[in-house]
Amino acid sequence: MTTTQTASPPLIEVEGLKKYFPIKKGLLSRHVADVKAVDGIDFTVGRRETLSLVGESGCGKTTAGRSLLRLIEPTGGSAIYRPTPDSAPINLFRLPSHEMRSYRRDLQIIFQDPYASLNPRITVGNAIGEALKVHGIATGSELQDRVEELLVKVGLRAEVRNRFPHEFSGGQRQRVGIARALALSPKLIVCDEAVSALDVSIQAQIINLLKDLQDEFDLSFIFIAHDLSVVRYISDRVAVMYLGRIVEQGPVDQIFDAPQHPYTKALLSAIPHADPTRRSKRIPLEGDVPSPIRPPSGCHFHTRCPVVEDRCKRDYPAAHDVGVDHTAACHLVAPGQANG
Repeated sequence: MTTTQTASPPLIEVEGLKKYFPIKKGLLSRHVADVKAVDGIDFTVGRRETLSLVGESGCGKTTAGRSLLRLIEPTGGSAIYRPTPDSAPINLFRLPSHEMRSYRRDLQIIFQDPYASLNPRITVGNAIGEALKVHGIATGSELQDRVEELLVKVGLRAEVRNRFPHEFSGGQRQRVGIARALALSPKLIVCDEAVSALDVSIQAQIINLLKDLQDEFDLSFIFIAHDLSVVRYISDRVAVMYLGRIVEQGPVDQIFDAPQHPYTKALLSAIPHADPTRRSKRIPLEGDVPSPIRPPSGCHFHTRCPVVEDRCKRDYPAAHDVGVDHTAACHLVAPGQANG
């Protein structure tokens, strides 16, 4: 696990991030409702830090990551970016498109599907070098040398630059995707389920590669994942999302060893153990995840919570401190409490 840099301002500071997808009906396409995919979340990412976003499918993890990079435009909120600790703060969400382009060099993404994220009609060398040409960083022999260097960095041979994606395995394609993300020397990479489509043995190789690259290039990661065992290995901090909101956030050891929110406890109870003699109490969740079009009143989790109270159905709990750099949004967890 990398060391969190707490002495300097965070690389990215997100406040009130929202992404609503409008629902329109009728011949006039009237706006009748919104899918509240991300509904006002706050988080920071430090320098050389890995923040993991976890939660069930549909909770808004991927939408949050893509909204931050403005691959999809956010509905509201702010994302304050400081390229260096001494830099003036820049609100990425307020930049016009032509100004945002220069900052895209610093903010990259590794997609989930290594089969769909590469153009089958161009060689992997061209896929990696395309961004270098677009940003005017390298051309000709310099471009070729840079592509070969990146391929070697991610564990591939330089001569594979002339091959097409179909000639590679899934793990090799994901290495190409990582090389492409590294091409512009970014400061932050969003890893959107970057290992979920890979075999377990290949997952371990890719995770170790990411950790090595983080140390070598001083990278920050937003790691979006379902596999909590992988999350514990790679993360510095974890944010747990449910129905578009963050319900608990804190250092990885506190989240895993002393979870406070009932939803976090339920997620962690589902982690399988390699030791068949080890027994842990499973916390089952009743029912399905509610619709983000009409989320429940009060705490969104109250319809499935095993310890729900009446006030949970009326009022949404504000996030409050439950430990050092550890917050939870739950009426049943008292401020300052840190019970396992």
